[in-house]
Amino acid sequence: MANKTKSSGGKLPENLLLDKRKSLPEALRFLFADYPRDMWFQHKNMGELTRFWLSRHDGFRRAATALNANNDAFLEGKIDPQTFSQSMVPGFNALLGGLTEHHTMEDHHYFPKFRVVEPRLARGFEILDSDHHALHDAIENVALTANNFMQAQDRDALLRTSDKFVAANSGLLAFLMRHLEDEEDLIVPLLLDRSEQVVMGQAY
Repeated sequence: MANKTKSSGGKLPENLLLDKRKSLPEALRFLFADYPRDMWFQHKNMGELTRFWLSRHDGFRRAATALNANNDAFLEGKIDPQTFSQSMVPGFNALLGGLTEHHTMEDHHYFPKFRVVEPRLARGFEILDSDHHALHDAIENVALTANNFMQAQDRDALLRTSDKFVAANSGLLAFLMRHLEDEEDLIVPLLLDRSEQVVMGQAY
């Protein structure tokens, strides 16, 4: 599964790409050190916008978990190929639509404001921008392998294409989980430190 980098800041080092890194670089976690996850929802600057944004991320995690469970059930022989494909399509399409809308808002509305408020995090937003492209490349790969799987006409083709689809789908979901965690670790501490009103402006 290709992880292409199309960031406006140029090609990122390989260790910062979504399929290589285990977390954000420590140099970008200077605010997270003061605002660890266990205190986010108790902080006075935790506002409705941040709560809504985190709830969207939790929705993506639930969708990804459901798709992973469906993958596991198929691999374990608990559901047949036809049931697997029929149950996969609605969940995958919903996840795809939600991610596309969410990333468009982040890239064009939120991230530009964040960059201005805290220039030291510019590299972090290059990473997140690269992630968005990598995720959508991964989604395209899942869609391709899913189509091949659903069009398979014999047992050998079914087994071959199902293996490729499950691998592509599992890769996408792993990418998504890594991205969501890193994005939250970068952005929520900034919103808590400066407040939503300052970061987004009074008229958000």
